[in-house]
Amino acid sequence: MNTKSYRVGIVGATGAVGQELIGLLQSRQFPLAELRLMASARSAGRSVGFGGKTLTVVEAKPGTFEGLDLALFAAEGAIAKALAPEAAKRGCLVLDKSSAFRMSPEVPLVIPEINLAAARAHRGIIASPNCSTAVALMGLWPLHRLFGVKRALFATYQSVSGTGADAIDELEAQTRAYVRGEPLPRSVYPCQIFQNLIPQVDSFGPDGYTGEETKMREESRKIMGLPALKVSATCVRVPVVRAHSVAVSAEFERPVDAAAAREAVAQFDGAALVDDPANKAYPTPLDFSRQVKCGVGRIRVDTALDNGLAFWVAGDNLWKGAALNSIQIAEAMIREGIPLKPSA
Repeated sequence: MNTKSYRVGIVGATGAVGQELIGLLQSRQFPLAELRLMASARSAGRSVGFGGKTLTVVEAKPGTFEGLDLALFAAEGAIAKALAPEAAKRGCLVLDKSSAFRMSPEVPLVIPEINLAAARAHRGIIASPNCSTAVALMGLWPLHRLFGVKRALFATYQSVSGTGADAIDELEAQTRAYVRGEPLPRSVYPCQIFQNLIPQVDSFGPDGYTGEETKMREESRKIMGLPALKVSATCVRVPVVRAHSVAVSAEFERPVDAAAAREAVAQFDGAALVDDPANKAYPTPLDFSRQVKCGVGRIRVDTALDNGLAFWVAGDNLWKGAALNSIQIAEAMIREGIPLKPSA
């Protein structure tokens, strides 16, 4: 049994994901010797309560990583690119939630329930996947292990919290304005989000796919170890505050069986099977907000794909899609004896 405690830092501690990290470290009783909160110069000096103590946020600089074992990055990609290598140089393992290093060949991209072994090859930085990828693969992976996936089609229903606190405020402000009969304010999204759907998450590339859709394809391939996997995604922002949902249709190498698929999901650590549609039992974003597992249901034989299954996944984008996954990586590495410091 590991009884060691660790000196941990959080970069972006005052943001939405940073706040989730703080709460999860406390609720999951992560073995802490020290917690160091870091953010931009603008946020430095703020006070944050943790475990009956008051911690002061300091500005994130290269020197602030001295003496840390682990740094949980909950900041934008530009900040991660600037500071993560500096933290790694100082012997601190970086677990980064941004897209900065996900597709770097030398950086493992890890969901611990799927490919924890990849963490053994780290060189000081480990990446967490995009929130919609993480949620979708909680349903697809156990089915791949059983039937062998050939192609996957994703349609996402992504909450506004994936954009940030300003987007939550915009949805709430538009709701209030609608009730009062006033013009609806808009500054975050290209279209009104209240009572609407926006089929754009991130910017469009030359192939017509958005950055989010491309991430789902490339990250799924890397995490699952299937570089030739055929993936197409359509990512949609919906007027839901928290938790993403994904409708998945997947084609497999071997003949499929819905009952066997349900059993595989039920036995998978990352998923909770909620699949009794006749009794209105299926995963919803409300049900899986602030839940460790992602809900999987509506499992049925796909009528358009050979050896195909269609199913629905819902999961917390701020937990499994960001903060929780990083903490689970650290917990699993400690549990399995994977060194936090890279081998020489």
